Formats: sequence, structure tokens, C-alpha cells
Amino acid sequence: MIKVGIIGLGAIGQRLIPLFSNHQETKIVAICDTLEERVQETSSQLESVLTFTNHLEMLENTELDLVYVTVPPKYHYSVVTDVIAKGINVLCEKPLANSTEEALGLYTQAKEKGIFHAMNFPLNYNVGSKSFASLIKSGYVGDLRRIELKMRFPNWPRLWQQNEWVATKEQGGYVLEVGVHYIQQIQKIFGNMKVGTKHMQYPADPLASENGIIAFLELEDGTPVIIDGLSQIAGEEEIKFTAYGSKGTLSLVNWANLEGGKIGEPIQQIEADQTLADSLIDHLVKALKGEEATIIDFSEGYKAQVVLEALRG
Repeated sequence: MIKVGIIGLGAIGQRLIPLFSNHQETKIVAICDTLEERVQETSSQLESVLTFTNHLEMLENTELDLVYVTVPPKYHYSVVTDVIAKGINVLCEKPLANSTEEALGLYTQAKEKGIFHAMNFPLNYNVGSKSFASLIKSGYVGDLRRIELKMRFPNWPRLWQQNEWVATKEQGGYVLEVGVHYIQQIQKIFGNMKVGTKHMQYPADPLASENGIIAFLELEDGTPVIIDGLSQIAGEEEIKFTAYGSKGTLSLVNWANLEGGKIGEPIQQIEADQTLADSLIDHLVKALKGEEATIIDFSEGYKAQVVLEALRG
């Protein structure tokens, strides 16, 4: 049984708790958050779990095989560094850190320590996004002409994600919170890219995160990548990741839905390939047992961070 500890019990951290709890080869044995009330509320849903408000005490006093770090980005470097120092395998939320220097530091530390290191980028396991990648690989769009990422948020932070940091320029904003998922996917599916020109818009509050972005990037072969985002607008939330090619167009809409069409045809919904259904927890277990697995490690997290910080800087 793989003994799991969780540091950070906010909205994102809560999502993996039932997945770890329901997997037959993982058990959450310890949880930690600086808010005592949140720790107690979460512990009431778990069986015989140790509780902490100080992560160093948890690392010192608990036998752990894997620690999931899901604190705000500002604290990733210090907390993950403490986990690595103990020689414990680590799963980190995205982004890897709060700067490219920190991200490189974490990757270097984990590599030198020889521990297993992974990141939670869910699109690598989502049946819709995996179907998108599979269709691209099979030549659905033909020769790639352009990639676009469109992000529209009537409210930022989203109404379910109100906290003290996600609206700040320092460690929040939708380019960081949402855009980094697609930066990682673009680099995994299509190859590395670099930022060309960008235009960021901000509200009057000097501490607040962006409310608009238009950025032009390029893949290594010169294919253009456009990132177009707006928040605090009328309408509904929409996240649309689109590849345009010589034979057709393919989009991943709102994380999981596929639509596309060939040249001369209308855009229509496409059924995802359900045989591609996957699970991060399954792959973590396989990897920790020494089996072949799909893992996004800190090196890929660092590569995504380089692009992310070029956009935000």
C-alpha cells in the first residue's frame, strides 16, 4: 500500500483526495494545512488519518511514500524542497514554482536526490484531451498552420475559486492558473515554443492579476501560436484550444469536449475515444512500482514555467 501525505487542502487539493482514497493501492495517512478548521473538516471524511498544521512536523513524524503538494504557488519551492530533503517522492500541483529559477531549482534537487517527481497536469489523463492529441498524431488536421488558445472568464477568480492569492499578479491570474495547462500540452504535442510579442492588460489595482492578454508565440518550426484571453466580461466561460491545419480544424473546448471538421465541412462535435480513459493515480502507482507510466515530471514543469514566466514577466 502506498502511503500518501497531502500538504494543502484548498479547492484544488480536495479534488484528488477521493481518487487517492478510492484507489486500492493508495492510502492517505496524513494531511496538513495551516488552517486548523480545514484540516478537521477534511479529516472527518477520511479514515484514521494523522492531522497537522505544520508540514515539517508531518514530514518528520509520518512514514510516507508520496507527498502531494497543493499549496499556493508562492510556497511550492519551500515546501517541495522540504519534501525532497526528506527523500520522499513528490507530486506537485502546477505551476511547478513561482519563477523559472525556483522551478529549475526544484527539478535539480529532485534529480540529484534520486526521488520520483511528478506534476498534476490533468489534461494528460483526460479522455477529451487525449483524444485531441491522438487525432493530431493521426493527421486529422494535416500540416499544422496555427494553434490558438482562447480563454474567456466572466469572473476572475471564478466564483468557486475565491481565495487570497488567485486574483493577485504575484501568484495568480488565468494565464498561470489555466494557461499553463495548455502551454504544457502544446509543448508535449507539438514541441517547444518561445514567446514573441505580447500585450497584457491589468485593472486599476496594482496588485491584481491580468484581465486581458494577446500574445504571439512560435513553435520551433515557426508555426504561430496565439494566446487570447479576457476576463471580467459578459457571456459564459469558454476555454478553446484549437489546431488549424491543411486538412482541417480540431478544437478541445472547455477542457473535455471535442469539435472539428475537414476543409469545406462544417465544424461538428466529435466523440472522444473512451478507450483512452485514464487515471493519474493509476500512473503514479505504476511508476512507484517501477512500471511504465505516463508521468509529467519536473523537467516538463520547468519547460512550461519558462514560457509561462515569459508571458507574465
